Amino acid sequence: MSARPMRGPMRGGHGMMPGEKAKDFKGTTLRLMSYMGKFKFALIGVLLFAVGSTVFNVVGPKILGQATTELFNGLVAKVRGTGGIDFGKIGMILLLLLGLYCLSALFSFVQGWLMTGITQRLCYRMRRDISEKIHRMPMKYFESRTVGEVLSRITNDIDTLGQSLNQSVTQLITSVTTLVGVVVMMLSISTVMTGVTVVILPISLVLVMVVVKHSQKYFRAQQAYLGKINGQVEETYSGHNVVRAFNREQAVLDEFRETNRILYQSAWKSQFFSGLMQPLMQFVGNLGYVAVTVVGAILASSGAIQVGDIQSFIQYVRNFTQPITQMAQVSNMLQSMAAAAERVFEFLAEEEEEQHAGSPVPPSSIQGQVTFDHVRFGYDPNKIIIHDFSAAVQPGQTVAIVGPTGAGKTTMVKLLMRFYDVDGGAIRVDGHDVRDFNRSELREAFGMVLQDTWLFKGTIMENIRYGRLDATDEEVIEAAKAAHVHHFIQTLPGGYQMELSEDASNISQGQRQLLTIARAILADNRILILDEATSSVDTRTEQLIQKAMNNLMKGRTSFVIAHRLSTIKDADLILVMKDGDIIEQGDHKTLLAKDGFYAALYNSQFEDVSA
Repeated sequence: MSARPMRGPMRGGHGMMPGEKAKDFKGTTLRLMSYMGKFKFALIGVLLFAVGSTVFNVVGPKILGQATTELFNGLVAKVRGTGGIDFGKIGMILLLLLGLYCLSALFSFVQGWLMTGITQRLCYRMRRDISEKIHRMPMKYFESRTVGEVLSRITNDIDTLGQSLNQSVTQLITSVTTLVGVVVMMLSISTVMTGVTVVILPISLVLVMVVVKHSQKYFRAQQAYLGKINGQVEETYSGHNVVRAFNREQAVLDEFRETNRILYQSAWKSQFFSGLMQPLMQFVGNLGYVAVTVVGAILASSGAIQVGDIQSFIQYVRNFTQPITQMAQVSNMLQSMAAAAERVFEFLAEEEEEQHAGSPVPPSSIQGQVTFDHVRFGYDPNKIIIHDFSAAVQPGQTVAIVGPTGAGKTTMVKLLMRFYDVDGGAIRVDGHDVRDFNRSELREAFGMVLQDTWLFKGTIMENIRYGRLDATDEEVIEAAKAAHVHHFIQTLPGGYQMELSEDASNISQGQRQLLTIARAILADNRILILDEATSSVDTRTEQLIQKAMNNLMKGRTSFVIAHRLSTIKDADLILVMKDGDIIEQGDHKTLLAKDGFYAALYNSQFEDVSA
């Protein structure tokens, strides 16, 4: 009987690499089984077809042994002159064997098809649940973690879960069934020969444990330094210009060589010990063949068994130790699966924002009046950063928020859009507390143009239309004209149908900013939040962006986080923040006349420009 080959990374005899362990293997496994509850009938089908396929495969060698016995008896009879070989009977036995192997292959195909469907539907459901979860989670979660941590849940963890589940469940069923089936078939042939074979089992287990014990530490070191060396390569090449500018090539090379040396040492040792598994198992298996052949010959000569039984038994011995090795590999796969599932479930169990208010205010009534009423807030409740913030903004006014780094400018914007909720006081829009709006409907009233532009891979037309998906081509073009970007678009190959690259690097920073302003103009939101984005562009482009922003702000309540104070001289109200509080407010002329903190900021920038 030919053993069922391992699929994917489990194939071969070197797969003794330890899997990552889950904190709560049992709990996570039970939760995963509950999550897969809707696939229970398909899982039952996988179990039945996998068992059926393996049983048909296991029975094969014994039937083949009958053909061998018939052939041997026929040859003996022919030599003695008492008969001949019954090829018809042998042919019937071989046809039966062919039918069994065909059924085994068919059952294996069906269970593989079912299991693949289950795992892919499970991965699809998990990716969907994570995607939906992301939109319900508070901003503080994403600000306390890297983008890579979140993305790894959707990519690495779910891929690991799907691959491990697909391979390990089927292999576990077939390995257990094969082991049980082989033992039953061996007992049906000869208990004495089975006893001889079972004696080999402790030897195999001891050898496996010794090899695993010595290889695990080297596999861990290999994985650790593989991650480290990948990080070094990525960091070095992404910052290659900086490395060269500071003449650090030799230091980087020395660091890489040392890491590479340690990786080499741990990798060859881990692979060497892992590579010992196959020859050791073959050696033990060969000992089993010798023992079985000797004992089988003695039993056959005494008439206790047939000659074909020896041939069948040798095939069973060959497949006796393999399921044990496979189950050891499966245990590692199950640990990796549980660890990946645990991280996914931890993410799905994270705290969510309350999306809906009890009696929500209809967003259609928003005109743009905003009131900050003694607002108090801290990202950490024990560390308040905004102590007592009050301001009143009328519809259509332009409000500039200025102040040094860390003053709380961006925090006020996050509170306004309910990325966070205030700890004390209230923020009101048209007299209604922002907490009385559904979050999504409140945010629909806001448009944003940030310093960090965001454009996606697609045409320029699609990127501008992202502001309002039902806009016509004519409305998109009008928005582009208002943003002073229409002429530039016409000069591009393909015009509005030109494809932007994934990072929009085929247009300049200033042009990207103008496109985001056109998107905001098209969205036509009542309240705007503008993070001044002219600090990294040339003077001419800065003037274009400023004109576009002026068009954007017409008739809308606008909050401008200002860095260059010269750009907000025409604001209706300037809020000067320091240490989380408003220390001055008024228009540009009034604040200059006070000769206070704002005047000092403004004059220092003017002096820097003059210098």
